[in-house]
Parts: sequence; C-alpha cells; structure tokens
Amino acid sequence: MKNILIDFCFVVAVGFMFSAGCPISSASEKEPFQVSAEKGYELLRTKPFLPADFDDDVFDELWKLWPEPLRSEAEQSTKTGRRKLAFSRYGLMPVTGAENPYQRALGYVDDGNGGWVMNCLVCHAGKVAGRQIPGLGNTRYDLQTLTEEVRLTKLRLRKKLTHMDLGSLSIPLSTNIGTTNSVVFGIALGALRDPDMTVNLKKQVPKLVHHDLDAPPWWNVKKKEKLYIDGFAPKNHRVLMQFILIPSNGRQKILEWKDDFRHILAYIESLKPPKYPFEIDSKLAQAGKRIFEANCAHCHGTYGESSFYEQKTINIDTIKTDPVRFNALAVEYRRSLKSSWMSYYGKDEVIIEPEGYAAPPLDGIWASAPYFHNGSVPTLWYVLNPKKRPSVWKRSGDGYDQKLIGLEIQTFGSVPNTITDKVELRRYFDTSKFGKSAAGHEFPDNLDEDEKRAVLEYLKTI
Repeated sequence: MKNILIDFCFVVAVGFMFSAGCPISSASEKEPFQVSAEKGYELLRTKPFLPADFDDDVFDELWKLWPEPLRSEAEQSTKTGRRKLAFSRYGLMPVTGAENPYQRALGYVDDGNGGWVMNCLVCHAGKVAGRQIPGLGNTRYDLQTLTEEVRLTKLRLRKKLTHMDLGSLSIPLSTNIGTTNSVVFGIALGALRDPDMTVNLKKQVPKLVHHDLDAPPWWNVKKKEKLYIDGFAPKNHRVLMQFILIPSNGRQKILEWKDDFRHILAYIESLKPPKYPFEIDSKLAQAGKRIFEANCAHCHGTYGESSFYEQKTINIDTIKTDPVRFNALAVEYRRSLKSSWMSYYGKDEVIIEPEGYAAPPLDGIWASAPYFHNGSVPTLWYVLNPKKRPSVWKRSGDGYDQKLIGLEIQTFGSVPNTITDKVELRRYFDTSKFGKSAAGHEFPDNLDEDEKRAVLEYLKTI
C-alpha cells in the first residue's frame, strides 16, 4: 500500500510541481550549462517522467458516466464533439495551433501508446478573458472528478487500475475545481529518500494535513528569492525535483534528469505577464499608483521603469490569512530538506521556522484570480474590501468581471442544500471549510472607497 501511495503522490505532484512557485537556478550550481527555454517547453510537451494515467479508449468512454442532459448531448455528438465536452467538464485546455487541438489536452504527454501522461502544464496553462495563457493557473481543472470517472470507466472496461486510481481512494486530490491538495505529495515523496536521494522504503511517511492550494502564476518566479508561499526553500532546480522521487526513479535517474529541469526552468523564466486587454482610466490609475506605493509597495514592491521587489515574509499573526498551509509543513520536513542533496546539503539556505507567508509580486495580477494562496477570494475588488468577501461563491462560467477584476461569480450565504451531486458541489467555494478561509489581509481597510477604486484601476496596469 505504501508503494501505491507514493507512486500516486508522484503522478499528482508532477502536475502541480510548480503550484507553490517555481525556482530559478541557484547561485550554488557550479556546473557550466547552457539552458534553453525552447528545450524546456519541448520537454514539458513531449517527455513523460511517469507512467500514463489512462489511455484514449478510457477517455473516450468517460461520457457514459455523465449525468443528463450532458450524457445525451455527448451520445448524439461526434467523437471530436465528445472530446470538447470532456475538456469542458474536467477543465482541460486544448493545444492551440495543433492540427487536432483535442487529440490530447495541454498538460498531458503522449506515451507513444495512446496513454495520457500528466505534466505540470495541466495546472499551469489556464484561460482568462477568453485567452489561453501559458503559466497562468488553470482555475477550471477538476482532477478529482476526472480521476473518479477514469477509475469507474476502467473498472467497467476491465482495464488495470494505476497508482492514481488506487491512491485517490484514500488521499483527496481536491475539494474545489481549480485548487489542489498539492503540498502533501512533496512531503510524502521526500520522506522515503536518504539525504543523497537513495530510495529508502523503510522510512515512514509523516502525517499529512490535506488542504487545497491555488496555482500561482509562473511569470513571477524570476522575481522571487525563495520558494513556496512561506518562502522556506532555496531557489534551485534540485528542490523542484522532489516531485519526481517515486521509488522507481532511483538516485541515478534523478541525476540523469536534473539537466532537463534546468531547461524547464529556463522556459518558465522566459514567460511574461499578460497585459490587461480592456480599457483603463489612465488618470485614475496614476492616482492609484501613488496610493499603492504609499500603502502597498512595502510588501509587494514597485512597478514600472523603477520597479523593485524584495520578497518579504509577513508574520502569520499580522497577515491573518488562513494558517492551515503555514502549519502543514512540520519542522522535521524542513530539516530533512536542509540536510539533503536537494539543498546541496544545506549550502543553499533552508528556513527551518518561517514566520508566515511571503508577499508575492503582483505582475499580471489582473489575470491571476482567484486570490490568496488557497484561492478563496474571487476578485481584486474583494481583496480590497475584506468585510464584503462572499462566504460562498461559484463561477458563473468562463466570463471575466471587468468591474470587480477577476472571476465572474455568483455569491451565496451558504451552499444550497438542494445541491447533492458531488461534482456540482466542487464548484461551490465555501470559505467556512478547513483551509479555505477568506479572512485576513485587512490592510486595504486603511483606505477609503475612492482610494480603493483608484488602486483597483492601477492594478490593471501592472
């Protein structure tokens, strides 16, 4: 059962390997090496680092499990039409520009035998305001539903279950679409390695605190000094590789693949934030810039020609956002990283006891809703108005709210008691649930309404 758990963790973790912020090459990496962003993207699109989760036959049979009227719509459609419906149901992105964009979703690699191999782009290539953007978190991805329906389809077709199918019976993948229980996988995988990355199955997996996280935008990675929302880990590609530490990938395999991850990091660092595509009130934005720099720049930096960002960690009692993620990583886990090959045996700094969460840079902030590390706040207007944040919200579709700047949503006082379908329930974000609080970051309440409106306009320009 332990091997099933660990292999399962790897499959999910590769999909989310950057979900807490990606590293750039560490200053302590001494080996001369010419990285290539183009090569990095090629690797993301073509190289399988793990076994396939399912094959074309299974994917094309998923519709038979769907509820009505969706099932009848699929039955009456063409094969391509059913694929489009499946992509929509599970939040998968087509490969734009491909001869057949729905042959295999962006974020899944072909294993050469019709198999779908999960890749990190499945969570880090999303869509906003009608535009697909590499490096943007995929806020529509529903891995839990996809995995459940793949497992049931395999059973019906009498196909062999994989680690993902089995492991997800005991470990939740996500409780809301667009967020994932990603932190626990790195913890579990690293627990079964000796410091030099030799596999050691006699070691024990620590207690895991399951909670969902929002995938942050990749284009801000280059500005960061440390990894993850609490900024405890060094920025180097070795740390990134903790997510491919399945037992079947022995120490030698990890060493062989490390250069692949340097290329991947080069690709990530080549990404730039998208520009706001709608109208901006330049006069109001200019006023907002002055207010932002006087009140927000101390933590989040400045932008424009004289831009400056210094990654600062804000004490958890000061920021007051949901503390579950902060408490989920035990000191023992952080110490094990500090003593391992991942951090050059501690030569790259590991913060054993961080104080809180790191304030992120805000480049392209207009595009990266929902906000906070757990994805609990759907628009920038709600970030700036803490007392008005909704208790429960649900995306109304793929629309973009140009007034509130973020997801187009419906709000509720509570989850409607008429909703019993578990797939539909995942579309309701309930901030009263464990790890999903939208409280904290109350600093905007120091501003009056006019100042908040000006800052909101300015944030469109970053």
